[in-house]
Amino acid sequence: MKTAIILAGGLGTRLKSVVQDIPKPMAPVRGKPFVAYVLQYLKMYGVERIIFSIGYKGEVVQEYFKKEYLSMQIDYAIEATPLGTGGGIFQAAQMCGDEPFFVLNGDTMFDINLFELEDFYHKKNAEMVIALKAMEKFDRYGVVEISETERVTAFKEKEYKEKGLINGGTYFFSKKVFEGTNFPKRFSFEKDFMEKYLEKMQMFGCELDGFFLDIGIPEDYARAEKEL
Repeated sequence: MKTAIILAGGLGTRLKSVVQDIPKPMAPVRGKPFVAYVLQYLKMYGVERIIFSIGYKGEVVQEYFKKEYLSMQIDYAIEATPLGTGGGIFQAAQMCGDEPFFVLNGDTMFDINLFELEDFYHKKNAEMVIALKAMEKFDRYGVVEISETERVTAFKEKEYKEKGLINGGTYFFSKKVFEGTNFPKRFSFEKDFMEKYLEKMQMFGCELDGFFLDIGIPEDYARAEKEL
């Protein structure tokens, strides 16, 4: 069963001025939660099962999506205490079989061809692939560097860049990537896992073009109202 894990546990601190007291992915956009558009998109690529990683106000997500949405099975990995992005993904991954799955940020829409990402994973014999987006004149995101063979070689801190590749927040891998690792319950997927295991793992970056929107700040949340 084709599965996607969606991170929906974050509190939108920078969105507080426009969205009160709900998980950021549940911010309303034209009458429905932002993340409902993400599910619509996943449905187009044959995803049959969604696992929401939820924590803060997780019941808001559960009440809306229940156990089925758009004929997709909906399950929940509930964080009793905040686990960070890494802990949240690790917990949700334990609910998956050995097949690879997608992981997406619930507050980001990156409208790429997921079949291409999946093919790239198999073609490269990768352990993990990250969807990358080419961007110009930005300082909100760190940069991902890749080699000529498209293997990820470095993650650079946020700073102003004329152009570069950013992490689009969409991944494809299996829970096997966590074998032999030892993390506390709470950890960051990006800092503690991806950066730390970069050289030990077959991690590739797949540059894809597509509409990109991260509703982390009020200006981009306003864009969602117009562009989704």
